[in-house]
Amino acid sequence: MEELIIRFTTQMREALQIAGKYKFRVPKSTKFQNVILTGLGGSGIAGSIVQNYVFDKIKIPFVVNKDYFLPAFVGKESLVIVSSYSGNTEETIAALETAIKAKATVVCITSGGKIAELAAKKGIDCIELPAGMPPRSCIGYSMLQVLRTFEHFGLCKGVLAKDVPAAIELLDKEEKDIRRKAKTIAAKLLGKLPIIYAASDYEGMAIRFRQQLNENSKVLTWHHAIPEMNHNELVGWRDKDPNKVVVLLRNETDYDRVQTRMEINKKVFKQYTPNIIEIHSKGNSYFERIFYLIHLTDYVSTELAKLREVDATEVAVIDFLKGSLAKV
Repeated sequence: MEELIIRFTTQMREALQIAGKYKFRVPKSTKFQNVILTGLGGSGIAGSIVQNYVFDKIKIPFVVNKDYFLPAFVGKESLVIVSSYSGNTEETIAALETAIKAKATVVCITSGGKIAELAAKKGIDCIELPAGMPPRSCIGYSMLQVLRTFEHFGLCKGVLAKDVPAAIELLDKEEKDIRRKAKTIAAKLLGKLPIIYAASDYEGMAIRFRQQLNENSKVLTWHHAIPEMNHNELVGWRDKDPNKVVVLLRNETDYDRVQTRMEINKKVFKQYTPNIIEIHSKGNSYFERIFYLIHLTDYVSTELAKLREVDATEVAVIDFLKGSLAKV
């Protein structure tokens, strides 16, 4: 897993090449009434992050779906982006079949499997990724193809040409410092229950970090977004517990009222735990900051795995679940 993280910017460069070479079957002039991305786990998280980015930029609804089913409104005027790295995720296959029946425009992002086969059979757009890696290690591949799809249909612009190359340059420049910070943060997380908070427009990033701690570090954790958590979860901070550690994902561009809330929240947290970690992003654009945080927290998850003496790549319990489902 660590080797895959080390080559993250190489992956991003390869992903840019894949995006640049792909020729869509559906014309870029096609207009939609709504967009749905369907995918789970490491294949779906790119959708959550892109959803945060386009929230105040596109004029039509964009829904990220993480289930077997699609919303009832999906139809001929819908764009459905199907994201499954393996191509064999049963929930995503079911959603793809529903999208086809609804006559939606479909774009698949996968490394192969049943989804690639079905896309070829039905003449559906399918952007194929390099195979053979854990899906959670391929967020660079998948996210850039989601952005390529959005840019093709005029739903966003400029990210692949400007923001992503700048992010690659930033990560290469900061690599040594990122690894140093990751070791320091991981040491502070060892033996603790991490509680991750971020501004609402970075909630996808908080989810990503939670998932990486779950799968790579083999620890339980939870996350919430600010300001929403100020209306419920904050009240739950009542018991002193030195085994809890708060992790705040922060950005210079966080809305000023949200930054004020974070500072007030810290005063509350300090009454119940001495452990507060603030991780500050770097970069001049949303995706520079996102990719910086992804790279840093991915390293944190593998460094914590080392400290816990667990295999960051192993996901035997998920394999057990899938094997058990296959028998039913």
